[in-house]
Amino acid sequence: MLKITAEVEGMACGMCEAHINDAVRNTFSVKKVTSSHTRKQTTIITEQDISESELKNVIAKAGYQIISVRREPYEKKGLFSMLKG
Repeated sequence: MLKITAEVEGMACGMCEAHINDAVRNTFSVKKVTSSHTRKQTTIITEQDISESELKNVIAKAGYQIISVRREPYEKKGLFSMLKG
């Protein structure tokens, strides 16, 4: 799994967050997507990588701009994760 964090310019409210989340969900196969206008970022959890240029295009069509994209491995944290190992 992969966690993609995008710094997004132009979000001002909860509706902006919803527009971005819907655009991402409708274009890519993702496990989870959340956006925060106060932190100016969108976080995507996915099994397949999403190209930065495709992501930028989708966000731009929704009316926002990606400033930067960061990728890191994602491991689900839950009640049973501490029992592994």
